[in-house]
Amino acid sequence: MLISDIMTPTIVTARPEDSVRRALQLLEDQEIRHLPVIDEERRLIGLVSDRDLREYRLPVMREIEAPEQADALLDVPISEVMSSDVVSVDSAEDVVAAIDVMLEYRVGAVPVLDRTTGELVGIVSYVDMLRLARDVLSAG
Repeated sequence: MLISDIMTPTIVTARPEDSVRRALQLLEDQEIRHLPVIDEERRLIGLVSDRDLREYRLPVMREIEAPEQADALLDVPISEVMSSDVVSVDSAEDVVAAIDVMLEYRVGAVPVLDRTTGELVGIVSYVDMLRLARDVLSAG
């Protein structure tokens, strides 16, 4: 089975100039945990997770005491927060390759690229893997 068979093809993305505030809104509104950051050609340049953003923000009590500082952090471009050394997989690879990458790098999701264009075409997460396991186990 190929990664393209199980990946989520409709992905929410951000641009490097988008603010941390915008990234948080996207993650919350779309109920997702990983936000690929792309350039104008839809090429992957980074990834930001809900964990990255949680660690970046001030603790709640500090936000209450220093709202200006909290707002300033929310206005920072996500290019300053994102991971730019992102591991990805090719849509034409076998699902086992994605599992191996996720296990080796201890990540919950991996962007999926088109081998020929380098364009971001999807994302595969541990949830996709669990759905596949459930389907395989229920069929057997």
